[in-house]
Amino acid sequence: MIDVQRLAVLREVARCGSFNQAATALRCTPSAVSQQIAALERGLGAPAVERSTRGVTLTEAGRLLVEAADAIAAELADTEQRIGKLTAERTALVVAAFVSGGRRLLPGALGGFVADHPDVELTILEAEPEESLPAVREGRADLALAYHLDGPPPARPGDRSGLDWSPLGEDPLRVVLPRHHPVAAGYRLRPEPLHLAELADQRWILGCRKSAGQLARHAALAGVDLRISCTATDYEFAQSLVRAGVGIALIPEIGLTGHPDLVALPLAEPGPRRHLGVALSRRRRGPAARLAEELAARLAAEPEALAEEAEA
Repeated sequence: MIDVQRLAVLREVARCGSFNQAATALRCTPSAVSQQIAALERGLGAPAVERSTRGVTLTEAGRLLVEAADAIAAELADTEQRIGKLTAERTALVVAAFVSGGRRLLPGALGGFVADHPDVELTILEAEPEESLPAVREGRADLALAYHLDGPPPARPGDRSGLDWSPLGEDPLRVVLPRHHPVAAGYRLRPEPLHLAELADQRWILGCRKSAGQLARHAALAGVDLRISCTATDYEFAQSLVRAGVGIALIPEIGLTGHPDLVALPLAEPGPRRHLGVALSRRRRGPAARLAEELAARLAAEPEALAEEAEA
């Protein structure tokens, strides 16, 4: 078997034209170079070089060996480069998002982002705001797609939250009913926002536990005692129960499935709603922070794109 190390020595001899110069380049003695070439020739059973007072020249066998040595060196260099790319430290970006926002807003923003940054190590975490906002604050995530309900946003300029909050828009909650429900038929005749008092005799299915408290507050303001049949944790599940005739549901606009057997009707103002936004850390610096800012800017365009899509 041909020794690859001895091939490398022969390659250097061919490049330099003498044992002495090859020894200098390889940082060894001319005697060591001569011994390596002699061992190569013994294994090969043929001379690789012709020695003379003017230096060395390759034999035909030697030229074939050097061609092989060149090919091996090229392959090794390419492999080393590819392994270097595999082991090089990549910029990691961790994004936390709540489910319905992730489903509707993230894909449009991420499509162009991952195409522009193919080397970014992207991780998406499914997390509600009570989990995602602390994750950004504590450095476990770089960006949170989140929301808040009634009251102030989770961060304000100059406060001690450690977060920067960028509003993305409002996500009003809609009343979802079967298409042939009497209330839906009445809305088609008189398309005006519904009042909770009109729905006092209905059974309700809630797609989120947080919306239960929000709906209860609005019902109390309207003087209505609502019947809650189910409080789910999944908007699609809640809407499947509506299709089955179990009751009606209160679903955020971006959580609507658009099923042909359902209609989503607005509530009269001031109706319940979610306030969408992106949270970034004020303390983070470096490549991940810059990438998070870029993704936040892309997310800011998504609500407008969804509105245009709905109008079309």
